[in-house]
Amino acid sequence: MAYRVLGRAGPAQPRRARRLLFAFTLSLSCTYLCYSLLCCCDDLGQSRLLSAPRCLRGPGAGGQKLLPKSRPCDPPGPTPSAPGAPSALAAAAAASAPRLPAANHSGSARMGTKRLPQALIVGVKKGGTRAVLEFIRVHPDVRALGTEPHFFDRNYGRGLDWYRSLMPRTLESQITLEKTPSYFVTQEAPRRIFNMSRDTKLIVVVRNPVTRAISDYTQTLSKKPDIPTFEGLSFRNRTLGQVDVSWSAIRIGMYALHLESWLRYFPLAQIHFVSGERLITDPAGELGRVQDFLGIKRFITDKHFYFNKTKGFPCLRKTESSLLPRCLGKSKGRTHVQIDPEVIDQLREFYRPYNIKFYETVGQDFRWE
Repeated sequence: MAYRVLGRAGPAQPRRARRLLFAFTLSLSCTYLCYSLLCCCDDLGQSRLLSAPRCLRGPGAGGQKLLPKSRPCDPPGPTPSAPGAPSALAAAAAASAPRLPAANHSGSARMGTKRLPQALIVGVKKGGTRAVLEFIRVHPDVRALGTEPHFFDRNYGRGLDWYRSLMPRTLESQITLEKTPSYFVTQEAPRRIFNMSRDTKLIVVVRNPVTRAISDYTQTLSKKPDIPTFEGLSFRNRTLGQVDVSWSAIRIGMYALHLESWLRYFPLAQIHFVSGERLITDPAGELGRVQDFLGIKRFITDKHFYFNKTKGFPCLRKTESSLLPRCLGKSKGRTHVQIDPEVIDQLREFYRPYNIKFYETVGQDFRWE
């Protein structure tokens, strides 16, 4: 009836009828517009559901800046009608939940990544391992752990994640290196390193076993002045020439014996032997061969070294333009204790068969006799 009255309004009420018709039409249009805004997606948001929160697109979509209280739009997902699509309530809850940043185990591209070492200096104690470490870490393609982690002999139970956490960050083009000389004489170390990576490159710094044993004893004596004499520790019966192989200073120098354990897991081509004697007389030559073994360019040359006559071994210039050389610490280059020459001769005879077997195995004559 209301439409008929409006439609048939007489001349006396034309203005009032037009006003009522305009108001009704406007109300109908606003209702339709509000429904469209709630149910459909506009240019700024993706609010297809009544309960879905609105969002503003980020700089990647139109270059607009996000408003302070707006959240960025999520990547397009399945529509509500698709199988497995979340309900409107679930979508709203997910949108309002806090988002945790993704864990970054690899590190930034600029800082590098903490990785398990690709190369290890595994021995030997008092052979020159610290010198090799300090010399090779000058190379821009090598990052080395400064301390000895003793992972494969003392801390293996802590796991590889703990071991990796100790490593310096390296870029893809760099090699991670660590040094623990006691690995060479640890029975379980070869198998454990093999289980970490069968491609690990191994560096062994060897030295005349008699000289090495005296150096080992000298270091121990500086910490424990009350220990027995070198002669007393070296022999079970000197008259009969019975050497005490249970003493670690003597046993470490039996290189051929320890090498057998490593060759069960690693080919000889993966093990590089550095001469402790040549490291003193020709450090650049020895480091050149180490660089070749690691597959990196020969960056470290004779210009990086200066021979310190007081200490009796080379000191390092980090750069060719460096004026002041940097030498190893006071614990390196100690003056050895004086040993009876007859004791030295007896030990040389003891080590001779082990040395010969070692030379034959590695294909090098270190000339210790």
